[in-house]
Amino acid sequence: MSKLQISMEGIFETAGQLMVTHGLRLLTAIVVLLIGLWLAGKLSRVFYSVMKKREVDPSLRGFLKGFISILLNILVFIIVLTLAGVPMTAFIAILGAAGLAIGFALSGTLQNFAGGMLILTIKPFKVGDFIEAQNFLGTVTDIQVFNTILQTIDNVVVILPNGNLATGAITNYSVNDTRRGQWVFRMAYGDSFPKVKEVLKKVLEEDERVLSEPEPMIFVSDLTDSSVDITVRGWATADDFWPLSFDIRAKVYEAFAKEGISMPFPQMDVHLQKEDAEQKAETN
Repeated sequence: MSKLQISMEGIFETAGQLMVTHGLRLLTAIVVLLIGLWLAGKLSRVFYSVMKKREVDPSLRGFLKGFISILLNILVFIIVLTLAGVPMTAFIAILGAAGLAIGFALSGTLQNFAGGMLILTIKPFKVGDFIEAQNFLGTVTDIQVFNTILQTIDNVVVILPNGNLATGAITNYSVNDTRRGQWVFRMAYGDSFPKVKEVLKKVLEEDERVLSEPEPMIFVSDLTDSSVDITVRGWATADDFWPLSFDIRAKVYEAFAKEGISMPFPQMDVHLQKEDAEQKAETN
């Protein structure tokens, strides 16, 4: 038997041993990875169900579910790498270097994570609140690890990064139980203000959504070139505020038309003066 044949047999034998040893490790790692990811998803859903049964704050549920899911997935990958034979010392060194690079690359993502933690701590809003933020109006449907989900009044889903939300201005329309509405109506010069005030007062009293306390206010707010502006202020519950705001203008318009009160529009009077022919001659 030649030396070449002996060395080839040794190579095949060594390769077979490596395939048996590392192939089993690799196969085991793949099986553990698949099962581990499935278990991580299952456990995060079970955890969410437990929080729901114990009536944990809805704002906290989605955030904690996402956070737990990320931690479980990281744990699964560490176990899989260990089973695959990757030395933990080398893995930790690689992980540290990769973490530094990823940290710079995902600085915005880390900012969103910190923003989510800040939102859950300070609680400027919660799930179910109607807010205005980043030029969007909508109801908060979920607070996640990195984003907050809004559903606008025209049924559009908006995803807002938590980092921007935590550092930007937020208007929360759901904090207080009542809100004050302010509406401006116009009457023509020459119309009776006491009559207009009485008509507006009647419209407010006939609408049960307008609260009697605090008492509504009706006053002249401005004298413009073409109209007298009358401001009406009334209180309503937060749930009735928007429907009332949409309806009140139509009701006032119909009441003014019924009582013969005109609602003027911007106009300008132009007066032309005709010079006498003799005056023109003298001027020339």
